Amino acid sequence: MTAQNSGGDGTRTDTVAAVVRQWQAVHPGLGTGPMEIIGRINRSAALLQQAEDAPLRRAGLSRPEFDLLGALRRTGHELTPGELARETFSSGAAVTKRLKHLTERGLVERRGDTRDRRVAHLRLTDAGRDLVDGILPEQLAYETAVLSVLDGEKQVELASLLGELLTQLEGRLGALRV
Repeated sequence: MTAQNSGGDGTRTDTVAAVVRQWQAVHPGLGTGPMEIIGRINRSAALLQQAEDAPLRRAGLSRPEFDLLGALRRTGHELTPGELARETFSSGAAVTKRLKHLTERGLVERRGDTRDRRVAHLRLTDAGRDLVDGILPEQLAYETAVLSVLDGEKQVELASLLGELLTQLEGRLGALRV
């Protein structure tokens, strides 16, 4: 069943609605409200990841690599790998792997710390800055097209609701990870 299918009563359904109906048939008294929200967030995220950000793909970048480049660009100063990991919500090992690739491509350069040789400082090269500045408008246009299925008012409402949820989750769940 796709998001465009109609239920037997003419209402639009999506894959999560079908799953919820199945659970309600098996457990009629079960409250499936959380599944209807979290399931849809997860399914939407999976579909967006499958679409693979076309402008990034054309530039030979993954979303996580672009996130690293973007963090270096938007902060406007050098960052350590640990700071980059925090900025991009990534593990240190993942950042190290991505940085190796980006450095080999000449998009990021490393500078050793004068006081502690274990610390590296990272910055964009001119080529890295040009790539980010060139691809960002195209990436935003792509994301705008993806979200165009919702009118502007609904996009603002969704962004607000997701922001409220994220703030609460970061406060509760983020504290558990520290």
